[in-house]
Amino acid sequence: MQKFKHVFQISLLVCALLPWNATALNKSDAGEFFAGGAFGPNNIEDLLIKSLIEVTQGKIQQALETTEQLLQKAPNFKLAHLVRGDLLMARAQQIQSFGNASAKTTDTIRDFQQEARLRLEHHIAQQKPRGLPEPLWQLDANHQHVVVVDTGKSRLYLYRNANGKPVYVADYYVTVGKNGSDKFVEGDKRTPIGIYIAGARLTKELPDFYGGIAYPLNYPNEWDRRMGKKGSGIWLHGTPSDTYSRPPLASDGCLVMANPELKSIMPILQSGRTLFVIDNNLKWLEANQVSQQKEALANALETWRRDWESQATDRYLSHYSRDFFSQSTDYDGWEKHKRKVQAAKPEVEIRLSNVSMLRYPNSKQEMAVVNFEQSFKSNHLDNRMRKRQYWVLENNRWKIMYEGPA
Repeated sequence: MQKFKHVFQISLLVCALLPWNATALNKSDAGEFFAGGAFGPNNIEDLLIKSLIEVTQGKIQQALETTEQLLQKAPNFKLAHLVRGDLLMARAQQIQSFGNASAKTTDTIRDFQQEARLRLEHHIAQQKPRGLPEPLWQLDANHQHVVVVDTGKSRLYLYRNANGKPVYVADYYVTVGKNGSDKFVEGDKRTPIGIYIAGARLTKELPDFYGGIAYPLNYPNEWDRRMGKKGSGIWLHGTPSDTYSRPPLASDGCLVMANPELKSIMPILQSGRTLFVIDNNLKWLEANQVSQQKEALANALETWRRDWESQATDRYLSHYSRDFFSQSTDYDGWEKHKRKVQAAKPEVEIRLSNVSMLRYPNSKQEMAVVNFEQSFKSNHLDNRMRKRQYWVLENNRWKIMYEGPA
């Protein structure tokens, strides 16, 4: 394929935007895109990508027709309007730059460029994920679906829980905070990194800005509070009625999806307890790969259970970090309480079920969140509860940093 002609000095595909040029998509590649089912006829993003790839092939009229088809389906897609305008200008050989902007690119044009680049990179790199998100070590039956967000790629991935293993369902472009990710203080306009639960849809009437749809995330979680992180009001929500999608970095910290796409996953979110894993440098494993640390953690969890059941207090306490905390005490208080309770060596039976294990994203030290159903039986107590633990890797050994109800 020839180098880009001057008619496509739209150039959001090349040079300033992507580390590849027109030769990167040869004819066989394009054939796979178009004939291989990669583009769905009703998928808004697919139509955008299709039009841009047609431009790389010099098919300006076909690209224009594809963009017209796209705008019939999403008339409020501002990026598509900009591409259409550039295509019309290119056909008249009047185009100077993407958005026909002056040499000094405006912030708005840069936003459009960034959105186009991220959407293109996703499609060029992988039509769908070729592996599994590394943080999803093991899922439990309490979560039929899990959402994984890569803030660096502005991408939201939806997975179905198939007997503890994640199965890819779909993925979507998503907007994150104006200043990126790793929220720390109120008003920093960053999206938090961590593991959260999306609550039930807000029932109060919302301004059009939110698309009328919002699901609150439980930020700050236990670890956020321990780390001194502040702020609140982090939602997954929609877009204004006159806007199909917003730029990649545009929210005050929330996750923002196009209204049609958000509506398509509402049946999954209606449980009010959808698991969200938010990372900013998502790593992937092949489907048959298992993290070695996951296996070590599973063994540590079972050893902790046995040592607790045997009432071997020293061995039991050795599973806890000296930096341990709970909702009401620290390690010293926990140790004092457990030595008192276990002094009589009562016979107990402890069983764990519905176990999930998730590597905590971007922690300074290796950390994982473990949730499970705990059954505790003794002569005086028969109790069942849902429990959450944060485990950290200290000197190559997993230890419990936090423990409390889930």
